[in-house]
Formats: sequence, structure tokens, C-alpha cells
Amino acid sequence: MSRAYEGKLALVTGASRGIGAAVAEALGAAGAHVVLVARTAAGLEEVEERIHQAGGSATIAPLDLAAGDGVARLAAAVGERWKSLDILVLNAAMLGSLTPVPAIDGKEFGRVMTLNVIAQQALLAAFDPLLRASAEAKIIGITSSVAASPRAYWGAYGASKAAFETLLLAYGDEMSNISAIRVAIVDPGATATQMRARAYPGEDPATIQSPAQTADKLMALLAEDFPTGARRRLAGSARGQKEAVGA
Repeated sequence: MSRAYEGKLALVTGASRGIGAAVAEALGAAGAHVVLVARTAAGLEEVEERIHQAGGSATIAPLDLAAGDGVARLAAAVGERWKSLDILVLNAAMLGSLTPVPAIDGKEFGRVMTLNVIAQQALLAAFDPLLRASAEAKIIGITSSVAASPRAYWGAYGASKAAFETLLLAYGDEMSNISAIRVAIVDPGATATQMRARAYPGEDPATIQSPAQTADKLMALLAEDFPTGARRRLAGSARGQKEAVGA
């Protein structure tokens, strides 16, 4: 896949660490110019430096996706510099507390839904013109097994991911007859990330796949001529049912 995306523009959310950072670096190595989006500027700068050192190019966009009109301003800034967006990786998400449904904190649940669902719709709306302008745009939405298979204590996060999947697949269906935009839902499976460590403290990260391994599999999917609505799981469970969080 060496330089397969030369001249292409990619945007990755949650790109300061974990799966987002690994995917951004893989896209940069493949020739794409990568717009790196996350709240933490320092983390983005580190990813940008690694991309540059590997011979790629990137632009950082420190942004809280859940705050105000930041997404609209980001899209406007990208649109001033580029004519189209070829790859959009919707990776940013908030886990929230793992708790019984009756004990879910309403304010925290609101924050989870704001980032995991409302901000995702804002991204699709704001970047829709640039995606339509691409000859072959691809959108990858990072999800979780609990979106389709509800599990005790995962109600808030699972509900947000189920809503996210519905939203993204509806958009893909809307685009299927009027543009070249294609959408895929990806469950990375057990991956050694900070979010995973929060959900499963004490788990040995060496027993599950690394973000770089997840990124390699996602890049293989991007290289395919997948149909809109495609669903992929990139890794099996490391320990029985402990497979909900990868991002």
C-alpha cells in the first residue's frame, strides 16, 4: 500500500493517541495528508511529528468536538484549503462510567451522547459537501460490540454506540444513489488503549492487539471496494466476553 493515498485528504478524530493516532500514522505513511483532530494539542503534535519523520504530512486541529460551533469552524477551515475530503475516520468517543442503568448519572450520560452521537452528526453535516466532492470518499465509524449486544453496566456507552451506528448507516444509505460516498462500521475488538485499560484494569495489554495492529487491519479494509453498510470486526475477544472496548 506504499503511497496508495498520495494526493488524498484524510481526517481522523480522536487522533492524539490509541487507535486514532495509529490510523493517522498509517494513512500518513500511505501518502495521505492527514488532518488530526482531538482535544489535546500536545498529543496531536507528537503524532504529527511522527508522521513527518516517516515522510508524511499532517495538520493538527485541536478541538473539543462537543463544544459550540467548533465542528462547523473546522469544516470551514478545511474547505478553504482543500476541495474534497477522501477519508473520514470517526474514532473519537467517550466511555463514561460503567454502572447499572438506574445509577447512570444524567449529566455524564448527556456528555457521552453529545460526543458519541450529536458531534458525529455535526461532523457528517459539516463535511458532507467535501465528502460529496471526492471521487471516492470512504467513512469509517469505530464502534463497539455492546452496540449490538447489550451487556450489564455498559448501558450508557452501548446506547450511544447503537445510536451512532444507526445515524452513520442512515447517512450511508442516503448517499448510496447520489454520490460515491461509502460507509463502513468497524468494531476493532480488544485493543490496548487507554479506554480499554479503564474498562478492564489489570488486563495485560500484551494479551490483546496493539493500536498499530488494529490500524493495519483498518487500512486493509480501506483498500477494499467495500459496499456501503459493510460491518467488520478486526479482532476476537481476548478473554471470554471482555470485548466491548477497543478505542
